[in-house]
Amino acid sequence: MSKAEVPIEFVRALNDLGLTNSSALFGTPLTGGVSSDIWCIETEQGFVCAKRALSKLRVAADWHAPVERNLFEARWLQVAHQASAACAPKFLGQHPELGVLVMQYLDPSHYRLWKQELHAGNADAHIAKAMGQVLSKIHSYAAKNSDLASEFSTDKIFFEIRLAPYLLATAARHPKLAHALEELVLQTQNNAKTLVHGDVSPKNILLGIEGPVLLDAECATWSDPAFDLAFCLNHLLLKCLWTPLSSSDFLHCYEVLTKSYLQSVDWELPSALEARAARLLPGLLLARVDGKSPVEYVTQEHQRNRVRRVASTLLIKPASQLQEIADAWAKDLNT
Repeated sequence: MSKAEVPIEFVRALNDLGLTNSSALFGTPLTGGVSSDIWCIETEQGFVCAKRALSKLRVAADWHAPVERNLFEARWLQVAHQASAACAPKFLGQHPELGVLVMQYLDPSHYRLWKQELHAGNADAHIAKAMGQVLSKIHSYAAKNSDLASEFSTDKIFFEIRLAPYLLATAARHPKLAHALEELVLQTQNNAKTLVHGDVSPKNILLGIEGPVLLDAECATWSDPAFDLAFCLNHLLLKCLWTPLSSSDFLHCYEVLTKSYLQSVDWELPSALEARAARLLPGLLLARVDGKSPVEYVTQEHQRNRVRRVASTLLIKPASQLQEIADAWAKDLNT
């Protein structure tokens, strides 16, 4: 990796946190994120990963977000480690004033990005099963420790960086579906049951020896666990448009992840959670073509129209089970 001098804010943060004694540090800026500046930084003790939240996200739309979300990501990391030690990078420190979070650096030679694996058509059902188990384990741990809710009073942040840019921005483009999409916002807000990651996407999931590792919990909030489940499953549907030859494998992973997750739900009736996820998923699907954060690989209008067609039908006549959505998607893919 080519090295550059690290911005002074990062140097100061690492010094204040006791992670270095150096007045100048060198590292490599890491790419891929739209919401933070992220660096791999070399310290006396080895490499660390440090990130600083941006107030304006690097997307085409005018999208701003509160920088204090960095603090809640730090808290999410600590809770996740208590739930399942290997499911997230180790937390090393967070500087509230500078908004710098420091964590364990995970060497890409030992960790593969799930998004890249899926793009290559490597849809491993064992990974999908492990992902469902990890996600439900975090949700279960937090739900049983409800005092954590006071540490994640981030309703406003979650609304600004998830509910509004995804569901309400999409509602503005689809007036006939606006009521259904607005109802999904209320559903999510009214079912706050546990700690939610908020961005369970293959781009934020590394595959290590001990299983999936979740990154980028900037959206962390106390909310509806159905959001995390639907958000992750949504990407498995969309990958069918990116790597069509592996569509059947993606849909199998969708089924495996769903079953794996729901089998471990012990804080509420699994059927109730599944029904909320099934109602939410079409809204998130449509949001990835017509919201503020469209996926970069759905580039053709006929692909976007396919998403609109399936999602619109399911928003008008909601499903109660997640497999119904996969079946509707598969049917449309085969037409």
